[in-house]
Amino acid sequence: MSKVVIGISELRDKDDKKVKDLAEFLEGKVGAKIDISGGDLAISYGEKFPSKAYLRVLLRKFLHKAKLKEEFRVISGKENIFVIKEKKRAKVEE
Repeated sequence: MSKVVIGISELRDKDDKKVKDLAEFLEGKVGAKIDISGGDLAISYGEKFPSKAYLRVLLRKFLHKAKLKEEFRVISGKENIFVIKEKKRAKVEE
C-alpha cells in the first residue's frame, strides 16, 4: 500500500473546517483512505495510485474552489510529500 502525506499545519492554523473539506474533496476525487493527524493529512492507496502531478492539480483546484488561492500555495516536499504553505506577503513601505 502506498502513502502520500500532505502537510496542512498552516491551513489548519487558519481554518480547521477547511482541512475537513479538503479531506472530503480528495476522498471523492481519488477514492482513497484519508487520515488526518496533527499537521498532516495522509492518503493511503491500494493498487490505483494517481500520479504526483495529478494530486498537485487536485490540491490547487481545492484551494481555488475554497477561495484560498490568494493565501496559500502547494509545494512539493520530499518524495510523496506535499505542503500547503501560506504565501508570503510583500511588505508595503509608505
